[in-house]
Amino acid sequence: MNKRRAVAFTGPSNSGKTTLIVKIAESFINEHSLEVSIIKHDPKDKAQFDVARKDSYKFSATGAEVIVASPTRTTYFSQRRSTLDEMVTMLGDFDILLVEGLRDLPLVRIGVFRGVFDETYLPYLDALAVDESVDIEKYNLPKTLEVLDLNNTQEIINWILQNGKEI
Repeated sequence: MNKRRAVAFTGPSNSGKTTLIVKIAESFINEHSLEVSIIKHDPKDKAQFDVARKDSYKFSATGAEVIVASPTRTTYFSQRRSTLDEMVTMLGDFDILLVEGLRDLPLVRIGVFRGVFDETYLPYLDALAVDESVDIEKYNLPKTLEVLDLNNTQEIINWILQNGKEI
């Protein structure tokens, strides 16, 4: 793959964003032999990466930028917001970037919905991934908005390869 592609996923809690991203990442890695990076937004700042009394927690609690390096991974704890370009640089080499959330990043975006479609998301969407629980005929969708089958991972992968933002 010559061009790096990025796409973001948005939608309400429990709509299936994380499950979809995991399926797509696994397929890109295992079936397409591509390198995948993932950025997850934590809008309520509630993700826990370490527990109190551990060194990395103590270091991060100081407000410093912290990197924890081990033989199998590198974890970066930052106390400031990063731009898309800064995050891409930090990630290094990859073929596909999947982002969960972060509506303000300049990426093409797939909305993920089950049960009900929330039309307030329309200004942010380039595609819509829904399952049979969403009656899409009830909504006045723009003709340009592509509707994808949430349960068809390969269809979504093809859309990403064709429409993902080159970065």
